[in-house]
Parts: sequence; C-alpha cells; structure tokens
Amino acid sequence: MIFCCASGIAVRAIAPHVRDKRRDPGVLVLDEGGTFVIPLLSGHLGGANALAVDLAGKLSATPVLTTATDVNGLFAVDVFAKDNGLFIEDMALCKAVSAALLAGEQVGFRADLPVAGPLPKGLTAEAADLGIYVSTANGRPFPRTLRLIPRRYTAGLGCRRGKSEAELEGFLLKNLENCGVGLPELKALASIDLKKDEPGLVALGEKLGLPFVTYSAEELRAAPGDFTPSAFVQEVTGVDSVCERAAVLSSGGALVAKKIAENGMTFALAKKEEAIRFE
Repeated sequence: MIFCCASGIAVRAIAPHVRDKRRDPGVLVLDEGGTFVIPLLSGHLGGANALAVDLAGKLSATPVLTTATDVNGLFAVDVFAKDNGLFIEDMALCKAVSAALLAGEQVGFRADLPVAGPLPKGLTAEAADLGIYVSTANGRPFPRTLRLIPRRYTAGLGCRRGKSEAELEGFLLKNLENCGVGLPELKALASIDLKKDEPGLVALGEKLGLPFVTYSAEELRAAPGDFTPSAFVQEVTGVDSVCERAAVLSSGGALVAKKIAENGMTFALAKKEEAIRFE
C-alpha cells in the first residue's frame, strides 16, 4: 500500500487493520513533493524496504529506512527467509537473531540444503548459543535454534463445486501427512482458472496464508511431464489433468505425488529443489 500524504494520516488509516508481522502488507508513505519514500510497515517480510528503494530510484527521492539491520548494514534473517522461500518457525527467535547481530554477537548457521555464497558478517559455522538452522528436520543444533523451513512444495487441487473449506483442508492435510510433508513446507495451492472463484479453495488459501494460483486450460496443457489423464476432466475443463499439471506449473519443478481422488476432490504434489543463497 502506498500513501501520498502526511505519515500521520497513513498511520491512522492502517492502525485498525494491523494484525500480524507474517501477513501485514508492506506500507509506504510518500510526501506530496516526492522528496522522501518512507516504509511504515512490514519493511522486510512485506517488502516495503525494497519497494521504497526502487521507488526512490525512479523518483530521484530519498528512501528513509529505519529498520536497524538495514541502518547498520547487517544480515536480516527475515529478508533472507523471504528471498529463499523459507518459513520462519519462531518470530521471537527471529527478533533475537537480529538483536544478537546488532549487539555484535556471533550467530550460528547450519543448513541441510546446498548453500551458495559465503556466510554474511555475524554468522558462523562454529558452535554458538543462538543459531539458524535451515531444515525440514526437527533437530536443534544450537541451544537456541531458529529453524527456517524450506517451502519447496506446491499442492495442485481440484474439486466439485460447493466443497467447503473444512472438507478441502482435511483432504489436503491428510494427503500432505501421507506424503511426509509438513504444512510449513507448502508454498502455494494451484488449480485451473475455472476454480479461481471457488469459495472453498479461496477460503482455504486465505486461512493457510498461501497463494492460490490458477491457470488456463491452455497453460496447463503446456506443463511438462507425464500426467494421469482423465476423459471426464478433459470434457469438463478442456485439459486432461488439472491438479497434477497445476502443481508442476506453479512449482516450476516435478511431480512427487500423482493424483489422489476422494469424494469429489483431487490432490497432487510437486517439488522444486533449490539451493539457498546469500546475496
């Protein structure tokens, strides 16, 4: 959200709606003269700081960043998590990591995924009281461990009209469990554009805080891979498979669980393997 007004007006406008750091949008204020661009809310997870710098460059304005890690040129764990598609398990420990770095303390780092780039200043591969662990495992390599969970999976979903959010959620969670995948590892729900306004699917995405992305039949037909065809689905939608193709297309990866159908609902799972990067 971008306000062109006094910052006080923006603060009063958004105050009743501010809820949670994970979900609050990025909010910026620009003065009428286009001199300053100020991120007010969700500078890191909501992307307000990055947008402020981008807008300031286009307007020949000055970005006014007040987040402590940016001011001091330090590693920001929440930005790192966002850029690498990682779920932050504990926001309190996320703040503790930033506080430790600002105090000049060393923060440990471990990862079960390939890592590209050198560790930023303040992070160490050695033992530490507080550390970051990038993994889907439940291990705790540090006395205080902030676990960042890789979000590498996309669930393709389909359903008959009228399926409730509760039915779809139960179906999704059961199949994720059967696949050995935790909900925090999921990055999106995907389907065909015929379902873009399906109340149950839309509500499920909102409840889980996940994007619900849809594709046209033409886009789905172009998805690469070997899929489970259905003459009925072809007749109704114009493409032989929805959930499998949607999962692959959204993830950019490959199918890891083929279509499962139950009580008018379908599920498939795709995954893209990616290294984590320090940039």
